Amino acid sequence: MKKILTLLLVMIAVAASAQNDTLFTRTELYHPGDYGSANYRIPAVITAKDGSIVAVTDKRKYNEGDLPQDIDIVCNRSTDGGYSWTEPYTIALGTGVNHGFGDCAVAWSNDDNGLIAVFVGGVGLWNSTPSNPIRSYKSYSYDNGQTWTAPEDITNFIFGDNCIYPVQTTWRASFFGSGNGLRTSTGRIMFVAAIREGSAQSLNNYAVYSDDNGLTWHVSGRASVGGDEAKVTELADGRILMSIRHGGHRWYNISEDSGETWQPNTSTWNDITAPACNGDMIRYTSVNQGHNKNRLLHSVPYGSSRTDVTVYISYDEGETWPVSKCIVPYSSAYSSLCVLPDGTIGLYVEEEPNGTSGYSTVFYNFSLEWLTDGADTYGYQAIPENSNNDSLNIYPNPASTTIKIESDGFKKVKIFNVKGQTVKKISLKGQTSIEIDVTKLPSGTYLVKALDVNGNIRVGKFVK
Repeated sequence: MKKILTLLLVMIAVAASAQNDTLFTRTELYHPGDYGSANYRIPAVITAKDGSIVAVTDKRKYNEGDLPQDIDIVCNRSTDGGYSWTEPYTIALGTGVNHGFGDCAVAWSNDDNGLIAVFVGGVGLWNSTPSNPIRSYKSYSYDNGQTWTAPEDITNFIFGDNCIYPVQTTWRASFFGSGNGLRTSTGRIMFVAAIREGSAQSLNNYAVYSDDNGLTWHVSGRASVGGDEAKVTELADGRILMSIRHGGHRWYNISEDSGETWQPNTSTWNDITAPACNGDMIRYTSVNQGHNKNRLLHSVPYGSSRTDVTVYISYDEGETWPVSKCIVPYSSAYSSLCVLPDGTIGLYVEEEPNGTSGYSTVFYNFSLEWLTDGADTYGYQAIPENSNNDSLNIYPNPASTTIKIESDGFKKVKIFNVKGQTVKKISLKGQTSIEIDVTKLPSGTYLVKALDVNGNIRVGKFVK
């Protein structure tokens, strides 16, 4: 594993009542010229199911241009929270002009240890026609991003002369918004495409989704007219929120039917002002899954030019974004977000410090406390009123392979990870103790909620 930590800063997050030392790291993955490539762009990052961080990047070998240039898609992986990264390995290998790949988005698949990546390749957005289209591809990893399957063409599900849906055969081009895709609570996998429907140089947004783990794909109703790269996340009530690239105040739209149709017109977030630039939006915490608050995160440059990439927080499911902090206070553009197993936040971003030429891609790691200057703290829900005030007896703690939980008699036990996702769910018949295998769980902190035979909820935590 190549050690490429470039900067480690210890920052002080000052709250009204206390001061806390907060670790803040900056790790450069790529600089122009690395590994013989002129440039690197288009970051995407995700925390895999084993807690490792998977970063995906365009390797723009001869210049900084988009497709149809000769571009590879490369992947790096970190198992220590982003301090060090593997050497790059290739997901899709470009073999010349009109034969490159780019603009990768990633999401969890429904496989054990599974990820799915989608991206495009070929003639590029503006040269594409129904008869000679820019191609769309998918690739799977079944080992948390360590290896990937060969690219598989899915263009005919989306547009072009051979599209299986007649209304989409006249569309001219499509590409995915790089960064995070979405796996919903029902297992639907979803990305957003920017579609060029006619000959004009304008784009509209549609969700592209699969209900069979990527085997077949469907295209939603139109979500925006005049949009560009966009992201989706699932709200606590099951609706889907889409954030859409637009110069000025950021656009958004909402789906009431799991991303199949969208409101007739987009809306505007007056508290996010950004240039026309790709960003990212993810779920950070959910009350539904045991956390103390609902929180969404959004990253995008601030202002009218590609500079000052900022991370925003929403506490009301995307209605407003009242809290923000600039992470990169100089030239910076595309970015992608993830949540680490310890509840800290990862940002993978293009940046160009003063005096440099060409973007470097850099990974930042910081805490919620640092992001909010001590005003907010990562945590789980308070114990419900009908719960027993005594926490669950969980041991050993920290755990390595198994945990044992004791109570007065269990009916149900759920274990949640730091992202609020259920990682284990067990139904019981009054047992007073249970042993649970946690070997496959990644390192981190977990919340345990147990319903006992008297209807009380008991809560505990353990660290692995």
